[in-house]
Amino acid sequence: MTKSNTPLNAGITPLAVPRHVAFVMDGNGRWATRQGLTRTDGHREGIANVERIAMALKGRGIDYMTIYMFSTENWKRPDDEVTAIFELLGRWLRETGPRLVSNGMKLRHYGRRAPLSKEFLATLDEACAATPAKTEFVLGLAINYGGRAEIANAITEVIAEGASADKIDEAAIAGALYTRGAPDPDLIVRPGGELRLSNYLLWQAAYAELYFTRVLWPDFGEKDLDEALASFASRNRRYGGLQT
Repeated sequence: MTKSNTPLNAGITPLAVPRHVAFVMDGNGRWATRQGLTRTDGHREGIANVERIAMALKGRGIDYMTIYMFSTENWKRPDDEVTAIFELLGRWLRETGPRLVSNGMKLRHYGRRAPLSKEFLATLDEACAATPAKTEFVLGLAINYGGRAEIANAITEVIAEGASADKIDEAAIAGALYTRGAPDPDLIVRPGGELRLSNYLLWQAAYAELYFTRVLWPDFGEKDLDEALASFASRNRRYGGLQT
């Protein structure tokens, strides 16, 4: 994929633009409470913001975005909230998915299929099967996703394919992750004020830069995005162990 010629904001130079930015979609419920709305309203606004941020990233020459939309731990939420979230996600995939594809975006699902319903899986699979005339951006949807489960599943898959113990190395595991084929994220952004990864992209985050903000996800806009990208651009990225 080629980089966009769109001018970058916040003094970011092309050499400092991350290739892959991942987000934790956090703060929807708190946003709704502050607005005097229902939690479902908050989830609706948070899901709608995915398209806005994806388009902004694509316009800034970034190739990949991954968004943490529903974790394996989120099943512990009240049943009515979980049902509402999946209704919103299904509607978003049906209504917004085609528009994203028409804008050169390829959707990919990262996560376990069980226990997702047959109806939701059919909608998800249809959205992810659609291929743009020219893929310019990959939007990874982490739905029913858990980082530990992903690593465990990858190891199980490698063993099932007949690999001997001495062949189960980092490359083999990376090739069996949900995200196989996509570069590891350069930058992980977590809105909402929490300072943790919450079981998100644990393997892939090994050398990612982390950015935390108190801005709640539904309010996270282009100004906030540019601040995150500017922070990334200002850092001296190093790989390996501890640095002095």
